[in-house]
Amino acid sequence: MTDTRQATDSVQNLFDALRLRETDRALALLDEKIVWHNVGLPKVRGISNVGRFLTLLAKPGYGFDVVVHNIAADGDVVLTERTDVLIWRRLRVEFWVCGTFELRDGKIAVWRDYFDNVDFMKGVARGALRAAVGR
Repeated sequence: MTDTRQATDSVQNLFDALRLRETDRALALLDEKIVWHNVGLPKVRGISNVGRFLTLLAKPGYGFDVVVHNIAADGDVVLTERTDVLIWRRLRVEFWVCGTFELRDGKIAVWRDYFDNVDFMKGVARGALRAAVGR
C-alpha cells in the first residue's frame, strides 16, 4: 500500500510533468497496465496507448494546464477536484474535472476522470470567444 502523502505527491507530480510537457517524466509515474478512463468515453489501456495521448499534449501549439482545487487521499486512492485546461494554439478550453487515481506499487494504475459534457462545451465556447477577440 502506498503512503497517503506519497500517493498525493505522485498525482501532483503527474500534473506538473504534463504542464511542463515532460512526457517521459509523466509516463514514469504510470503503471505499465494503466487504465485511463474519461467516463463516457472508451477506456485507454496500457502505457503505450496512454503515452500516445500524452505526447500530443507536448507537441508545439498544444498544451495542458491544471488548477487543483482540492486533493485528498486514503492510502492508494487519490481524489481531485480541478480545472483542466486543454490548449490548442490560442484556444484554451477550461472545464471542471473530478478525478480518481488508484496507485499500485507506487505507480498510477487507474486514472478515472469525470466531467460534464455541457461544461466542456461551454469551455470550448468561452475559449473560442477569447481566442477570437485576442485575449
